Amino acid sequence: MPAQKRQSLLCPNCKKLISTSEKRCPYCGTTHPAAWWKNNIWIRGFNDPYVLVKSIIGVNIGIYVISLLLNYRGFGLALNPLTFLSPSGPILELLGATGTVPIDTDQRYWTLVSANYLHGSILHIFFNMVAFRQLGFLVAREYGVYRMFIIYALGGVIGFWVSYLASVPWTIGASASVCSLAGALLYYGKSRGGVYGRTIYKQIGIWVIILFIFGLLVPVINNWGHGGGIAAGIGLGFLLGYKERKQEKIFHKLLAGVCAILTIIILGWAILAGIYIRASA
Repeated sequence: MPAQKRQSLLCPNCKKLISTSEKRCPYCGTTHPAAWWKNNIWIRGFNDPYVLVKSIIGVNIGIYVISLLLNYRGFGLALNPLTFLSPSGPILELLGATGTVPIDTDQRYWTLVSANYLHGSILHIFFNMVAFRQLGFLVAREYGVYRMFIIYALGGVIGFWVSYLASVPWTIGASASVCSLAGALLYYGKSRGGVYGRTIYKQIGIWVIILFIFGLLVPVINNWGHGGGIAAGIGLGFLLGYKERKQEKIFHKLLAGVCAILTIIILGWAILAGIYIRASA
């Protein structure tokens, strides 16, 4: 018996159940909602915050595992929780750590992107991914999934650019990107106001204060990257707007796509180059 043709689907933009015969979504006005190019895995990933957040976490974990496997002399197995399962410095630099050393010495400006996906220990990636999961879903709900990814991607680059200008020699981690999400939520809470807006602003503000205090107590934390990420998130939140004031437009989707493509190319290049150099050593 031939399979029956699907009669309904979720609108790729507003997620409301509609007929596949609709030429325009009756709820949000999206044209040709059943078109294949609006329902492929790439677009679904951007439209679904759960898919996108899990994909970013998966990429971070995957690159972390690769950084462990590529170590020249093995990775850290000491009982010290701060250094347990720590990739070596040379491998992290090979895979795209950023800072004044790689940028000024080798003109590796692309590391402003790749460093956001590198981590120095199991605790480092664990705390960053837990924070990203919490903030990422909240930003996606208030800004939209495309704008969330733009803030995450560009905020991390800007945060590390600030730390480069502050002469930080060597840095890695997703915390600059995560802080940019926090900055966007600070702007959202302050701009929106009301009980909900003030609650968001207060909660994220407390998180930022704790992060700042923690950064003062732990010397290895890149406070310039954190501060630059927060400032970038505030600025991007203002420039991009949030859903209650402005729905996501084609510009946001195109910019998110450009950020995603450049990120994939840079990470792919860093991994392949790292594997080649490691195998040739």
